[in-house]
This record gives sequence, structure tokens and C-alpha cells, in this order.
Amino acid sequence: MTPHSRTQTPEGVPCPSQPGNIDAAVSLTPQQFEYAFGNALTPEESAELYERWRIPSPARPLFQAATANFNPHSQTRPEVHNEDRGPLLITMGTEDHTVPESISKSTYKQYRKSTAVTDIKEFDDRGHSLTIDHGWREVADSVLAWIKEKGL
Repeated sequence: MTPHSRTQTPEGVPCPSQPGNIDAAVSLTPQQFEYAFGNALTPEESAELYERWRIPSPARPLFQAATANFNPHSQTRPEVHNEDRGPLLITMGTEDHTVPESISKSTYKQYRKSTAVTDIKEFDDRGHSLTIDHGWREVADSVLAWIKEKGL
């Protein structure tokens, strides 16, 4: 099997225990999408978003992120103390299965040590799809208000 013929793992997601799939493009199944992105939506809206937005994506960044803590020179290791970075607003859905609330809050705590502008905005009862689902405008309006408030 050549790297170009590998389109996804049998489960539909990359797995560090299958390093041969690092160059694969993977796509979630409808059920995986509903759990990871559409869990706070109706099944109908989740299915609609799956059909509209699903594309096979490179597995390499997921492998890099999964192993970043084991590699001190990882390309995915964040520079949380960077004073020269741009402003950062972490948006999070309280029902997100892909990036749970605890991970978003932990990320915020790491980045807030920098003097650069850093904030977090919670969206109650929202999942990982918060920027593409029926409530996207609330998220966009909130981000625009934050930008204005910060004078950016």
C-alpha cells in the first residue's frame, strides 16, 4: 500500500498506535462527527453539518499534537510565555467533546502568564461546532465585541 492509497484508518481517525497512517488523510464517520462536533445539536443539524463541512484532513498534525508532551522540540509545542504574540481569545463550548472545558481552561491558564492580551469566552450548552452551527452569529458577535472592547 502506498502513502497515496491510504485515505483513512479503519476507524476513520488517526491513531498513534498506527504510525503507518501518519501521511494519510482521514475523515470522520457521521457517528464520529456527531460525537465530536455535533453532540450539542439535533441529529438532523449534525448530519447537515457533516455533509456540508466534512473533508479528509491530514493526520500528521494530530500525531504531532498527541506526542508533543513527549518531544521537547515538537513543532506543536506552544510558546505560552511569548510577550510579542498577538491577542488570544479562547472560545469554548461547555459541552465540547473534542476540546473539553477542562482543556480550554487549562490552556487559558497557561497562556495568561504572558503579558499579551489573553481571554476566554464560554458558550453554554455548545459543542465543538459552535462556529459553524445555527448559533454561529452569537459567537461571531461576541468575538467582535471582544475585539472592540480591547481596542484591536
